[in-house]
This record gives sequence, structure tokens and C-alpha cells, in this order.
Amino acid sequence: MVKRITTGPRKNVRNVAVFGLGRFGSALAIELVEIGIEVLGIETDEDRVQRHNGLLTKVVRVDPGVNDALEQLKVQEFDVCVVAIGSDILASILTAAYLTKIGVKEIWAKATSREQGEILERVGVHHVVYPENDMGRRVAHQVKGSADFIEVDSNYAIIKTTPNAHIIGERLGDTEIRKRFGVTVMAVKRGDGEWVNADSNTVLEDTDEILVAGPTKKAEQFGLLN
Repeated sequence: MVKRITTGPRKNVRNVAVFGLGRFGSALAIELVEIGIEVLGIETDEDRVQRHNGLLTKVVRVDPGVNDALEQLKVQEFDVCVVAIGSDILASILTAAYLTKIGVKEIWAKATSREQGEILERVGVHHVVYPENDMGRRVAHQVKGSADFIEVDSNYAIIKTTPNAHIIGERLGDTEIRKRFGVTVMAVKRGDGEWVNADSNTVLEDTDEILVAGPTKKAEQFGLLN
């Protein structure tokens, strides 16, 4: 996976401009509104613009490359801009380059391939996301039985799963889990109980749920062990 570039500690986000209201951009924009963030939707397709009227704080139709319209919208003043343009790779890259040029504070962009992601990073995108790739990896863990997979950063992840035979019935301190697998069991949930922090004296049962953290590849490998 292409390295993701971080921009420092997260600040409060009050408003977001989303470029492209296809499936990914639409879902993102609507979710942002639902959690209390003002969202400007920018789309080239008039039908999509009409469908999102009333769902977003504001939605406008802007043709590709019409930078004068973006200047009037003052997109550079938004806390975050998200380039969610899907099929038109050139439009995605040109939009990202323009946002970098005008000094947008934080830019996120969707990529459908490693090559596109690398170009987006080169033009100044701060965070590149790969929705299809990330969802595929997440579903793989769910198929295996893991309830969830969260990539905290490009090289660190947390997995909610069930214990495997390598750590059941022994004190975690005796399993040498960090030495053998490079991961840490952070917390455990037993039955209908609450999540509690795990420590070296915790003994896991096969029906428990656990949170496992570690470098992404090692956490993935551990989560897929039987």
C-alpha cells in the first residue's frame, strides 16, 4: 500500500468540501452532515446535485476545471477538502493539484490504484484512501470471524476478533505473544460483560472477544490465525 502522509494532531473540523458525489463521496458527505459538520458538495452531474439538495449544507454544480467558480466558493477556507472523484482520474489529480496550489489546509483524496495514489501524494494530497482495498481487507477479517479491523495509520492496526489456540487457556504473560507474533492483546470482553483491559495475568477463553493491536501486517496475520 502507498504510504499515507499525516499532517499532525487532529484539530476540530467544522466544515468540509467534498468534490464528487458518487457512491463514496455521497456516503461520506451525508455521514459528515449527520455528525454535525457543515458540508459543501461539489459535483458536475446535475442529477446528483438535485438528489443531494436538502441532504447537505450546500451543493453546487461546477464543471471540471472551472477554477473561478471554486474561488467564489472559497474552498480554501474549508477545514478539509475531500477529492472523491471516482472514474475520471485526470479530473481527480487536477482537482487535487488545484487545492494544493490555493493552500487548502488538509486534503483527502480517493484513489482506485497504487499509481493514482502515488501521483496524488506527489501533487500534495495529505491523506490518500483506498476504499475498495480497505473494504476488501476488512471483509476478509469478517469472513474469518473477526468482528472488525481498524487501520489506525498506514503501519498500525487494531483488530476485534476471538482468541486462537495459541493464546487460549494460558496467562497472556506466559504466551510470549509480543515476541512470537509482534502484537498485544489490549482488552477482553467475556459474554455479555463489559470490555476490560487485559494484562499479563489475563487468561482467555475461546468464546471471548479481544482487541489486538500491532503493526498492520502482523495484526492482520494474527487475526487470521486459527
